[in-house]
Amino acid sequence: MSLFTLGIEEEFQIIDPESRELKSHMSQIVDRGQVILQERIKQEMHQAVVETGTNICQNISEAREEVQFLRNNVISLADEKNLKVAAAGTHPFSDWVDQLITVDERYDEIINEMRDVARGNLIFGLHVHVGIEDRQEAIKIMNEVRYFLPHIHALSTNSPFWCGRDTGFMSYRSKVFDKFPRTGIPDYFSSAAEYDDYVNLLVKTNCIDNGKKIWWDIRVHPFYPTIEYRICDVPMRLDETICLAAIMQALIAKLHKIRQENLSFRSYRRILIAENKWRAARDGINANLIDFGKEKEVPFKELIIELLAFIDDVLDDLGSRKEVEYVHKILANGTGADRQLAVYEKTGDLKSVVDYIIEETKFGL
Repeated sequence: MSLFTLGIEEEFQIIDPESRELKSHMSQIVDRGQVILQERIKQEMHQAVVETGTNICQNISEAREEVQFLRNNVISLADEKNLKVAAAGTHPFSDWVDQLITVDERYDEIINEMRDVARGNLIFGLHVHVGIEDRQEAIKIMNEVRYFLPHIHALSTNSPFWCGRDTGFMSYRSKVFDKFPRTGIPDYFSSAAEYDDYVNLLVKTNCIDNGKKIWWDIRVHPFYPTIEYRICDVPMRLDETICLAAIMQALIAKLHKIRQENLSFRSYRRILIAENKWRAARDGINANLIDFGKEKEVPFKELIIELLAFIDDVLDDLGSRKEVEYVHKILANGTGADRQLAVYEKTGDLKSVVDYIIEETKFGL
């Protein structure tokens, strides 16, 4: 496996076209889908959720083809069953209380351990893996890239509604997930050995059975040679997913490049980065984030231009300049959350918001 390969996982909502409610019919799509897509389509804990995952992609254009292929297939499979597919971090009005849990020993264990916290975790995310073989290097890069997680999160915000309410957050999904243990911005680890000691202690004391039950916003994957970003709401549009994945890949490539030159990016404390994550979740791209170097608040839109300048020298090698520059469209059009709220303001109708999400999920396919 070469450096900076990509794997992209997206979680989708299955919608009843009449009521626009979430529909617990995932198995109808997954069973048929696995004939065509094998491991690239999976069930999730709630039956109204379908997850897709790409094969290992060598570059961002390959990743785009894969994500496009998977979205097209999921939408077609749903159409066959007279169902719709929507990409947003939360459903605008369906209540988790009404949703069925998938029958599976693993999910039974999670619910036994986490009770209503697990049952209420009806959220939809984007996970991006970036290949890196050296675990020691991966831990060091994870420490450094944490600073940029709120910036990425702001761009992905796509969950302003929860159980029929405008929550006042651009990403309420992140607030729902905060109830789980071992979530949020990870701590600083001085080495892979220190990280392994932490995981082993949790296994030994029956907190977890393996490292996959560590659900931080970014993690060195316990089984694959990747750094996995987990902070994002699933975006509505294919273009948004690909833009975010390209930025995540470029950040790791840039931090790796700096380390090759015997330099390093400063690691900031988790409690400081968490302040920025809170602001990003609440206000999205309209947030003022804190520039910890300057010790002052800066509009997100200025910070994202700085981030683009920071990664600029690796984009041509990665072949991802066009994909990263889609950021300017997100800044101009708003994130999924901005656009959902605009539809609601215009129509006053959450069903219209669901219809809009369904249409946007097909955009560019």
